[in-house]
Amino acid sequence: MNRQETLDKQKELLFPCIANYYDEPVVLTKASGTRVTDVDGVEYLDFFGGILTVSLGHCHPEVVDAITKQAQTLGHTSTLYPTQGQLIAAETLARMTPGKLKKTFFTNSGSEADETAVMLAKIHTGSSEIIALRHGYHGRTHLNTTLTAHKAYRLLQSPVAGVKHAHAPYCYRCPFGAKPESCDYQCATDIEELIQTTTSGKPAAFLAEPILGVGGFITPPKEYFKIAVDIVRKYGGVFICDEVQTAFGRTGDKWCGIEHYGVEPDIMTFAKGIANGMPVGATIATEEIANSWTGASISTYGGNPVSMAAANATLSIMEREDIPARAARMGKKITAMFEGFKEQYEWVGDVRGMGLMQAMELVETKKCKSPNAVKTNAVMEAGKTEGILLGKGGLYGNTIRITPPMLITDDELDEAMSRFTKTMARADKM
Repeated sequence: MNRQETLDKQKELLFPCIANYYDEPVVLTKASGTRVTDVDGVEYLDFFGGILTVSLGHCHPEVVDAITKQAQTLGHTSTLYPTQGQLIAAETLARMTPGKLKKTFFTNSGSEADETAVMLAKIHTGSSEIIALRHGYHGRTHLNTTLTAHKAYRLLQSPVAGVKHAHAPYCYRCPFGAKPESCDYQCATDIEELIQTTTSGKPAAFLAEPILGVGGFITPPKEYFKIAVDIVRKYGGVFICDEVQTAFGRTGDKWCGIEHYGVEPDIMTFAKGIANGMPVGATIATEEIANSWTGASISTYGGNPVSMAAANATLSIMEREDIPARAARMGKKITAMFEGFKEQYEWVGDVRGMGLMQAMELVETKKCKSPNAVKTNAVMEAGKTEGILLGKGGLYGNTIRITPPMLITDDELDEAMSRFTKTMARADKM
């Protein structure tokens, strides 16, 4: 099928909620490393890494080899049978994660990982109310669309009961109208009143991303999590850290995003980059909390041998290549580029992120800060013309997100930055 035939078939056969980027969607047919090729033979630099999923680069040969060998040996068992690959991955996660996190339950996606974490928190605490963040995103299931605080994803008229949304630590658009240097962290301290006025006073958990991904890479101030988590624990709740987008060195210097904030989670969730594109979700908890779940449970595909082979190969490469240090070093170059754009263009309002997880929020003007989704789409289309694929997000659809594969080379990064610079100049005229 050519491109148009493919798009026609998608419209005919797939749910219309499956949205695509770009006015004329890119139909990808092959990829290697940081480069992808469409059905027309046009090559692009992938600067969004499959939504932070292709963590090492497309079709990494060691991961492909691990998948191939495992598929030829043992392809499926379900969790009814122990497998060595699952235990190796669990042991690696226990070593990589902060604090006392130890026991893991494997699933297929971030949505399942978060569902598992919430259920575990409710079992452990005996409470049922969950506090999440406005602008946060946690998946596509019924519960997770309720936990998600973006109206575009919340189409159901009967959301899951017992979910409360606290103010996001969104400094650029502070809900209290404060400045970062004098805000007294009201977005965090307000959680106490939220608990006292909108819950039974006994929340099961506080669920949050270290950097709010779909929210537009909203990056909390350094003291935020310590204040927020202390309040929740004061009322008997546990802290679930959603590291689906931020884990495995993506934020630079640390394996997990929450480590930048000096807080140890009680439960943590992973997916996306853990297996370089293969479907793996994971929920890890302290031994005490994990042992609270004494009832029966299985996952048909969770921890399956092929996915675990991909995860183990991916995690091994990440450790060998010291991905946290690599992401920190390369991220500094991207931050400098974005700061330059902020100085150059009146429509670049904010620059934020960490490591190889960076964003620009686009506005009408710096003074009025009105969200500029039109310019965001212009940057996306200009990037496509210049041969670089970008991401976007934010509640207002006005944030450019970039998360290149973390094994991107210095030459490839320089090439991508050159294309990005041309992209911005082109978008400025649109």
